Amino acid sequence: MSNTLLPWQNDSWQQLQQLRERLPHAILFYGTEGIGKTAFAEAFAQSLLCEAPLAEGHACGTCASCGWFSQYNHPDYRRVRPEILDGEDGDAEGDAEEKKSAKASKAPSKEIKIDQIRALADFMNVSTHRSGMRVVVLYPAEALNTAAANSLLKTLEEPPPGTMFLLVANRLDRLLPTILSRCRKFALGLPTHAQGLQWLQEQGVKNPEVWLSEQGGAPLAAFQAAQGDSREVMDELLRMLAQPGIDGALKNAERLQKTPLSEVVGWVQRWLYDLFCLKSGTAIRYYPRYGKELAALAARVDTLAVASALKSVGDRRRIADHPLSARLFLEEMLLEYSALFA
Repeated sequence: MSNTLLPWQNDSWQQLQQLRERLPHAILFYGTEGIGKTAFAEAFAQSLLCEAPLAEGHACGTCASCGWFSQYNHPDYRRVRPEILDGEDGDAEGDAEEKKSAKASKAPSKEIKIDQIRALADFMNVSTHRSGMRVVVLYPAEALNTAAANSLLKTLEEPPPGTMFLLVANRLDRLLPTILSRCRKFALGLPTHAQGLQWLQEQGVKNPEVWLSEQGGAPLAAFQAAQGDSREVMDELLRMLAQPGIDGALKNAERLQKTPLSEVVGWVQRWLYDLFCLKSGTAIRYYPRYGKELAALAARVDTLAVASALKSVGDRRRIADHPLSARLFLEEMLLEYSALFA
């Protein structure tokens, strides 16, 4: 793990340092998905545990504490996240074997469960290493199931001494109001378009302008999307959305049924958002390369109809991970879209 901030995070880091004088027991970092919030929170966690922090509060990266932290085995640090994220980076080998065995019998959970929160009790009830502080990073906070959220709330209401909770969230409206009220909220904003574009170019991403626009200006999300293999199927869907019809809807539903449904719904949701922007007199955000097609469609549909379709697709996104039939789910969504222009 590196404590290097992303180029657009320096101003936020300086603002964060002002909290060090009167550090709250819990900070909630929130903002658009794909802008580096988790890396920012982990950099702050490392700086809190660092034995020789540098100027402006950065971790030194060379002390024993930073060495442990980089291997995710610092005795005073815990990272809480859904099981599905556990295979992404450097967990200890022993833990990896244990998780591999557990995952062989069932699919990894997308939720943060109550057992994960309860496991923090032992961690918080023992003395800290070298009389320092404890740090818990939890992300994404929206993944807390109801039981886990209520268990965490009890801990936040009576925080153990010397313990800092750093929560990361993409959507505040998906968290319990009581959890929100017990955290110091810290917003992390989108980088400027120029900053995001430059960063993607430095990563070697081809057509960075297209990827950045399609991800709403979030560079990390754009980078991740560019590394995937969804470009062809996404472009095929966008062509169908640009020329809606029953035949195209049914053919795309058949071809897309093996693509993660949350991604497909997201593509349609962004398309409808751009349509709504045009009807509202604002600029296209996600698909500017389809400006002519979107403008032609906007002239054929009522604003309220687009708003209703946008809400319907938003509702579908909440159940996209658990459809009874992927093909029927897609057919219904795309036929409903095509009906807007019939």
